Amino acid sequence: MPTSFADRLSVVAPSVTLAMNARAADLRAKGVDVFAFGVGEPDFEPPLSVREAAKRAIDDGVTSKYTAVSGIAPLKKAICEAMVRNRGWEPTPDMVTVSVGAKHALFNLAIALYQAGDEVVIPAPAWISYPEQVRMLGATPVLVETREEDGWRMSPESLARALTPRTKAIILCSPSNPTGTAYDEAQLKALLDVIRAQANPCWLIVDEIYAELVYDGFKHVSVAKLAPDLRSRIIIVDGVSKSYAMTGWRIGWSIAPREVAKALDMVQGQSTTNPSAVAQYAALAAVNGPQDEVEAMRRQFEKRRGVMVNALRSLPGVKCRMPEGAFYAFADCRGLYGLKWGDKRLASDEDVAFWLLDKAHVAAVPGGPFAAPGYVRFSYATNEERILKGIESIRAAIDASR
Repeated sequence: MPTSFADRLSVVAPSVTLAMNARAADLRAKGVDVFAFGVGEPDFEPPLSVREAAKRAIDDGVTSKYTAVSGIAPLKKAICEAMVRNRGWEPTPDMVTVSVGAKHALFNLAIALYQAGDEVVIPAPAWISYPEQVRMLGATPVLVETREEDGWRMSPESLARALTPRTKAIILCSPSNPTGTAYDEAQLKALLDVIRAQANPCWLIVDEIYAELVYDGFKHVSVAKLAPDLRSRIIIVDGVSKSYAMTGWRIGWSIAPREVAKALDMVQGQSTTNPSAVAQYAALAAVNGPQDEVEAMRRQFEKRRGVMVNALRSLPGVKCRMPEGAFYAFADCRGLYGLKWGDKRLASDEDVAFWLLDKAHVAAVPGGPFAAPGYVRFSYATNEERILKGIESIRAAIDASR
């Protein structure tokens, strides 16, 4: 039996998250109550209108056949209309490629755009899959370091320094996973000015999957609205997973210039073909339907954010910035270094994360894989009672480990 694998796999970092999930699953199998602060998905059910639409689609027999590779026409039209309502700019359906989640949309883009010798600029901390997808295609991720004291935002100056004649794309996520940081209109305009000034045009890929989950009156603004002159180079990635609590339905999309959309159609046609038909009809109901349940979820997340961040701040040795959006608290846990853990002492964010699981039964994600050593990501996509109990479990573990 052949045992060799493609060389591209050698550049992909093993997933600490998977190791964490496996250990958490083992604890649950033993009857341990694990506090799930690691998972990046809402604990709500999708809106009732979405679930009912999926049932109707099955009963009406409209989901039993292949659809067009890039998605059903009504959903692509609805996505464009939603962009007009929510983001203030008007794409056309032939710019939309509906994929098996936003991650699939990003991977399609990686296959269509990146090759050996290309560079892709990514502000760090960054979602784990951004640089790994770049590496898998033989290109080089260029991670631009940001600082917590600057709100984890990439400055125009640091962006300008990162751009070279080899830059193929910039990937920006706002609000961000893992930090929850969001860029306001002025901050985005400053970055766009840098992009305009470059002699070598590159693509600007903006992941807006958390755009509806912003707090304290923060206003999300799409770069496609701010820069009509750059729309021939702007690609928006989005989906229903986060704001509609539909992670398992696996529907995301890209909105790209037509020539890019045609390339994505070709790529997807040779991989998944169309996303699940029933999930597309459910997504259509989500995008077109009443948004009151979505707003109710957003308000709950806003409350949970305050509970999680303030509770983390109450722990000795932990600092945490209040994020503008998403549902993650990104905590500086370096103050926990030195605590006893069996026959060793905590010395890294990975140590802290596995110690949290071992001693407090709290599942969280270390910051190292996000290019932020010393930090740990805590998801507040769970109810306030669980958040407070989990934090108290951490407090007891800290006291026992001194």
